Amino acid sequence: MTAVRMGTWSRVAIALATVVGLLAFTWPFLAEPGSAAVAHAADAPWVFAALIPLVLAVVLAQVADGGMDAKSIAVLGVLVAVVAALRPLGAGTAGLEPIWFIIVLGGRALGPGFGFALGSLSLGASALITGGVGPWLPFQMIAAAWVGLGAGLLPPMRGRAEIAMLAAYGMLASMAYGLVMNLWFWPFLSGLTGAAYADGILFAPGAPLTENLGRWLAFSLVTSLGWDIPRGVITAILILLIGRPILIALQRTARRANFAPAVAFIPQRSSVSIRDTSAVLDG
Repeated sequence: MTAVRMGTWSRVAIALATVVGLLAFTWPFLAEPGSAAVAHAADAPWVFAALIPLVLAVVLAQVADGGMDAKSIAVLGVLVAVVAALRPLGAGTAGLEPIWFIIVLGGRALGPGFGFALGSLSLGASALITGGVGPWLPFQMIAAAWVGLGAGLLPPMRGRAEIAMLAAYGMLASMAYGLVMNLWFWPFLSGLTGAAYADGILFAPGAPLTENLGRWLAFSLVTSLGWDIPRGVITAILILLIGRPILIALQRTARRANFAPAVAFIPQRSSVSIRDTSAVLDG
């Protein structure tokens, strides 16, 4: 059972935020040949301005749908604070970021809508603490939101199989995060075309989709894989070592907080009349 359920408005808000994120990431593959690339330093504030209301709309939509109340918002705030406190410990050094296992476990225990909000708000809050606010932030927020969303959409499992599934997902998702994040700046490195290592890995405006996909993957292999693999490994190790007690604690919190809508019991009118009851007592 999903602790924080998703209603119609929640699904619409998440879909809109996802569409904006996909367009922001994939425009290099969709741009027409000969189109001029505009630096993300100029358009990121607009992406940020579009993304933040959509992320808040996810939370508000879940409140409107009855999926989130004051208790679930309080749990969301606590987990966001934990991620924001953990992020400076790694600061992205060699990909050793200990935040992703919290986002994965939170999304798994409390549902996909909660995971979406947790991933996005966590990266936003931690950026304010670490001074990491920049043109990359809206892309980090939506990519982290997808990680939490995916954790909540995983199939039901129990016990060791569930932890193994979460460890595998955490490893792949946190590595995919680094792969996707390369897209926010990769199209604007054309000035490096004279470098020996740049041949065949930089964005080629107007090139076929398959060619640019190959260039993007080659660029990621050369530049970021050394950070992506440690990020994935540390996420999987943390889930395997301490994921079970944290997951149980989050699920227990969800049960005790009773995030689900309250069940109202309406008593039925008795079929026995007062006269019949009096006759039984007198007899």
